[in-house]
Order: sequence, then structure tokens, then C-alpha cells
Amino acid sequence: MTIEQPSAAWRDYELIDSGDFSKLERFGPYVTIRPEPKALWSKTLSDAEWRRLAHTEFKPGAGFGKAGKEDSGTWNMLHKMQEQWTIAYPAVGFNLRLGLTSFKHVGVFPEQAPNWDFIYRSVKDLAASQAEAPRVLNLFAYTGAASLAAAKGGASVTHLDSVRQVVTWARGNMELSQLDGIRWIIEDAMKFARREARRGNTYQGLILDPPAYGHGPDGERWKLDECLFELLQQCAAILAPEKSFMVLNLYSNGYSAVLADTLVRSAFGTKFASLDYGELVLRDRAGKALPLSVFSRLKR
Repeated sequence: MTIEQPSAAWRDYELIDSGDFSKLERFGPYVTIRPEPKALWSKTLSDAEWRRLAHTEFKPGAGFGKAGKEDSGTWNMLHKMQEQWTIAYPAVGFNLRLGLTSFKHVGVFPEQAPNWDFIYRSVKDLAASQAEAPRVLNLFAYTGAASLAAAKGGASVTHLDSVRQVVTWARGNMELSQLDGIRWIIEDAMKFARREARRGNTYQGLILDPPAYGHGPDGERWKLDECLFELLQQCAAILAPEKSFMVLNLYSNGYSAVLADTLVRSAFGTKFASLDYGELVLRDRAGKALPLSVFSRLKR
């Protein structure tokens, strides 16, 4: 098992401090305060220092803690800032537009940087060994950082999400990064994977970053505990048997890296070239490690 974090060379992101169920983060020129249920320890800096550094603080709404609305709320401005701005990820070579949303997100999950690096390297290796561009499917693709990493590596990317607004956001990130050729699909991930399996379509790269719960564009219900293993089985059927890779990322509290590893081994079988699993963390200036997701990465 490995523990990975973004490189310190990434200048457009920093976890400044964490604790007391909150995190103080810098995204480019702006600093935010957001709730973080995994930050069980005490802050290193004082409350006054947090508020001096931060441009904005997310305030949970009345639905906080309720399924489907636990992240809803509003932003309290502490210092002047733009509501939308851009950061770069030079290690791969793409740009992301960020913005303040009513669900505490800003458009990027920075702990995912090691996964972006893995996707970029994997696609580049595949592209160098064959005439055609590797086909990569990104499910639950959000604002598209992983899609951009695959496209930058030379893949033909299918980007799928059930929310039209974030697909539009992702398309803007593609244009901002001066990339093209990504196929955009607004659909339920399970339905799409089943249909691709029936058709016998395969991909050389699969990226899965499913939420704990959600709804498809036609009201399909998604609950991670109930659907994940079946989804992985469908994905195993559409992952090319050779010269291929898969990335699974899980955020749900209580899911361990060992669980991710067991799920992938059970769904994809034992014929693989490598299989790594672990945790993705962010470290603040005091060295405190904030674990945010678990991953499993497979190569055939």
C-alpha cells in the first residue's frame, strides 16, 4: 500500500493548515476555508490567522449533514476576490477554471494530482507503442482534470457525467487548456457501461471516481454501496485485456484502501501486470497528513 500526495512543485495549490473539522487552502491567489470532517485534530494556526489569510469561508446551510445536501451552503467573503479564476497544473500541462459553488466545491480535488500523473504517464506509454490513439473512458468525470490528463497524453477521451453543468464546465477547461477531441456524454454511468459491454466496445483506459450517492439525468438512483461492485464488473468487461489501465478512486468515509484493492481483484480477476492501492493525502505546513480518498490502479 502506498500513500501519495501532490508534488510540492505544484505552485497553484497548498493546504496551509487543517484541524477542528476545517481546512485552510490556497488555490492560486485565493485562500479558502472549508469544512473537512476528517480533520479531527487541532489547528496549528490561530482562528485569527485563518481569517486574516482567507479570502472566503464556506458556511454550511440548514441541510448540512443530510444525505444529498450535506455540502450545501453559502460563501462568506472575508477579503476581495473573484468568484471565478484559473489555476494551472504544469506537471501535465492543463489549466482549470475554478469557482465558488453552493456545494462547497471549487472545481478541483487537488489530492487527485497523483492520479492525473498516473493517467498521463500510462496514456503516453500506450500512445508511444501503437499507431492509434488509446481510447480512455472517464466515468463520473466532474470538471474534467483526469480527462485533460488523458487527452494531454494522447488519448481519445470519452468524458461522462450525469450533470450537464459540470460537463459544460469541463468543456471550458478543455478549451482553456488548448486541447480538443474529447467526446462529451451526459448519462448514467451504469447504463453506459452496460450498453458498452453489450456492444463489445472496449477501452484501453478506464477512470472511475464515483460519488457516495447521486442521480442520473433521468432520475436514476446511485448509492455507492449498492452499485459499485456491479459497475466494476461491467467495467472489467469493457477494459481491453492487454495494454490497458484502470484507476478507481473512492471518497466515501469508511472505505479503506484494502477494500478498494479487494473490490478490483474480485471484479477484474488476477490477470494483470501491476496492481497498486493506497491513500491520497494532503499535507499542511505543519506536516499533518489529511487523508481524503483511497485508490486502486491496475495495469494489464
